[in-house]
Amino acid sequence: MEAALLRAEGLGLRTRRGWVFRDLDLAVHPGELVTLTGPAGGGRTSALLALGGRFRTSHGTLRNPGRTAFGLVPGVNEPEPALTVAEHVGERLRLLGLARPWHRRSRHALLAGESDDLVRDLSPLDRHRLMIKLALLEDPDVLLIDDIDVGLTPAETQTLLSDLDATGRAVIAVCRDPFLSTVGVGR
Repeated sequence: MEAALLRAEGLGLRTRRGWVFRDLDLAVHPGELVTLTGPAGGGRTSALLALGGRFRTSHGTLRNPGRTAFGLVPGVNEPEPALTVAEHVGERLRLLGLARPWHRRSRHALLAGESDDLVRDLSPLDRHRLMIKLALLEDPDVLLIDDIDVGLTPAETQTLLSDLDATGRAVIAVCRDPFLSTVGVGR
């Protein structure tokens, strides 16, 4: 098996109020999908942000030799509702120094609607797909995505999981459904 792109050993965050999350152990290898679940308020999103290097921890070790990028993380990393899909893609390309012509009527394999659709008009599934597209522009080794089953039907969740698998990237995804879980997160 190839070396892990990301490895957490005993990762946790303890504050004066108690544990946000603790004892998180995982290794993510190329092409692998790891799902995190736990109780509401159990630190799932905080753990995801920590795994992507965007949240400080107080315990354990994080080894992250690969590049990470975030898909949708509600309340943290969301698309601007008043912009179109094409505007989001164009903005990200410019930020990455990869600006190239983007045709407003073109479709991306992960988007069901026209690229001139406003984000506010996208379904929850297509909002996830847009954020995956934006994350993939960063050419990450590991994609990190929150709430892959919130606001989606079970069929849509399976479609999203298939989309993620089709990227060929390692993926860490947070979900509420314990049946989708490969790693538990909690206090």
